[in-house]
Amino acid sequence: MSLDITQVVTLLREHDLLTTVNTAVAQQTFQHVSYNSKTVQPATLFFCKGNFKPAYLTDAKTAGATAYVSETQYDEGNGMTSIIVTNIQKAMSLLGAAFYDYPQNDLFIIAFTGTKGKTTSSYFTYGIERTHTHDRVALFSTIDRIVGNAPEDRFKSDLTTPESLDLFHDMRHAVNNGMTHLVMEVSSQAYKKDRVYGLHYNVGIFLNITPDHIGENEHPTFADYLHCKEQLLVNADKCIINAETDHLADIYYAAKTTTQPEDIYLYAREGADVSMPLKLDVTFKNTNETLHQSDFQVTGLSPKGRALKVDGSYELHVPGDFNESNAVSAIMASALSGTSYDDARTALTTVHVPGRMEMVTSQDHGTIYIDYAHNYASLKALLSFLRTQTDAGRVIVVVGSTGNKGVSRRQGFGKALSEEADVAILTTDDPAFEDPKKIAEEIDAHIDHSRVKVQYVMDRKTAIQTAIKMSDPDDIVVLAGKGEDAYQKIKGVNTPYATDVTIAKQTVEEL
Repeated sequence: MSLDITQVVTLLREHDLLTTVNTAVAQQTFQHVSYNSKTVQPATLFFCKGNFKPAYLTDAKTAGATAYVSETQYDEGNGMTSIIVTNIQKAMSLLGAAFYDYPQNDLFIIAFTGTKGKTTSSYFTYGIERTHTHDRVALFSTIDRIVGNAPEDRFKSDLTTPESLDLFHDMRHAVNNGMTHLVMEVSSQAYKKDRVYGLHYNVGIFLNITPDHIGENEHPTFADYLHCKEQLLVNADKCIINAETDHLADIYYAAKTTTQPEDIYLYAREGADVSMPLKLDVTFKNTNETLHQSDFQVTGLSPKGRALKVDGSYELHVPGDFNESNAVSAIMASALSGTSYDDARTALTTVHVPGRMEMVTSQDHGTIYIDYAHNYASLKALLSFLRTQTDAGRVIVVVGSTGNKGVSRRQGFGKALSEEADVAILTTDDPAFEDPKKIAEEIDAHIDHSRVKVQYVMDRKTAIQTAIKMSDPDDIVVLAGKGEDAYQKIKGVNTPYATDVTIAKQTVEEL
């Protein structure tokens, strides 16, 4: 991979991003690109982005970087080619794609956005596409990044949607490994921070939107949050929209700005109250449900819905009727990629989503459920489903909330706990730079104490142990928010954490 200075200048000019360029030498070719001074090698094009400090440029220059891209001229870059742009994130995405020779052009890309359900839907789609493509599909999710079939090609994600240079690097890796398809989650932050600027998708899916990610370091308003999420549809050839989502009209007309109506597909549960007078293309209904399995029927209604050839019965072993909607989005998206009904039906029975509805049983205490539920809608749906399916004695919930982002979740957690829990043990999630006790107090302020008994146990491992030990055999213990996340983000550091699943299993073994 390489990129020469002429290509750089041409691309930036085409997108009206270039302010000035001062070349140190007439002709330059870059053999590497980086935004991290610690990974710079000779002949690197270095990007000064994010929380940048001039000392990073000094380090990059010392390590062999020969040019830098920035929104500001720096004395530390004297002797290097300086490329000054109006938007560093957009420039980095464009130049990253070019450096890695546009790997997106060699992939059929299915992309999901939504306040909840992105990860589960992506895993459902990945499972179907593995069958369809004979294991030639990559996955970029909140949990895992999978770029090939070798063990070293699967690793944990640090961001739902990675920085653009990492994104295109991993796409190129996937293509080089023989992958022909990619399933990816696209967060609202990816658009807010232009990580996916210029990227186009074959199929874009909008699952839902509820107030979330509003606040410091995220979206200033709900309108901004919605706008950023809608950009996935604006940049997709074909669009799939869950017609049960709030703000359906805004979302549908955003899709129509760049996509013809015949390429926009609407789906909903049979009998759902849809807010717009639009014809649904696909409906589904539950036919059987247990704690371990969900059966549902899918029906194409419109001519284009029937043309997908997805009609029939399906079976999920990821419990929860709320997961049927996620599965239908995966079935439709995969159908647009050419997957058959038989492949989709067979694949869905074997899909496992790490950290989603994991169950740990104990002999003398309650049954423990571990799930990534991280806002009102997902926690409410999870607790309601478990209470209905298990005929639980008490519902004991261990939960915290993230720091410096998603502040609205705290009120949502309090509301969900008030509606569905008997005992709440408030603890630490990913506090970032906030005081976790203060975060817990903000959740507690929205809990109805006449209905829910509340405890504070700020060490998460101890909180899990406390919840399990206090439970009786007919109780359920729900560990919400972290799933199989092996880190806690504390004061800017990814601090190793044993995972909720591991701690629950260890606690049961010790008991």
